[in-house]
Amino acid sequence: MTTREEFMARIRAEMGKTRGLFPATPATRPEYPREEAEAIRAQLAERWPEALERFRREFEKVGGVFHRVPTLTEVPQVVTGIARAREARRLVSWHPSQLGADLGQALAARGLTPLPMPPGEATNPTERARLRQLAASAELGLTGVDLAIAETGTLVLRSGAGRPRSTSLLPAYHIAVFDRTALVESLAQVGVFLELWHADGATEDRGAVISFITGPSRTADIELTLTRGVHGPKEVHVIFVEREIRG
Repeated sequence: MTTREEFMARIRAEMGKTRGLFPATPATRPEYPREEAEAIRAQLAERWPEALERFRREFEKVGGVFHRVPTLTEVPQVVTGIARAREARRLVSWHPSQLGADLGQALAARGLTPLPMPPGEATNPTERARLRQLAASAELGLTGVDLAIAETGTLVLRSGAGRPRSTSLLPAYHIAVFDRTALVESLAQVGVFLELWHADGATEDRGAVISFITGPSRTADIELTLTRGVHGPKEVHVIFVEREIRG
């Protein structure tokens, strides 16, 4: 049996192997977030292919699955392929106004059962519970993406009307669709958009929750046995659409 002294000595030995904390300073808040966001967009208009390739590499490193299609028309085919390989049929999605297109008919024609979220906010507790149950009963969750961070392979999703966070959190398989306009290169650039979304006078839908999703859900017990999907999707897929979704 390991004694307390031996246990603490092992912890000290492991901690001694670390390099310690890296130096960090607070980032300067952007004074004009809208102008800075527009500058980032202008820069990415030229170098988005490099940002996308970096996003793909980092996203796959954390266990994500990357798909690429020319237009939204091909998205249902990819979604159906994912569903069939996992024997899944029920799919809950953001409302078409938030997703950028109504894919329900095309998905239904391929044998899936699409369950789109309503366009507005659910204010009634009974309705909110019903929508959560709807998302929990679906095997697939289909969402858009507000930002895709190349530096870390992270997806940023805002909750709001027609886009409840349960859509990406409760189904076992999360599928996110985005185009080049969602790409950013770094977490520092994300900070500019966070300021923009919450700036006084901003017209964007602020939403109640902003989720940062870096790969599928992972949980490890005390013996470091890794399990996926305990607290969220066990698989995360992205479908990059080459033509702008809202263009």
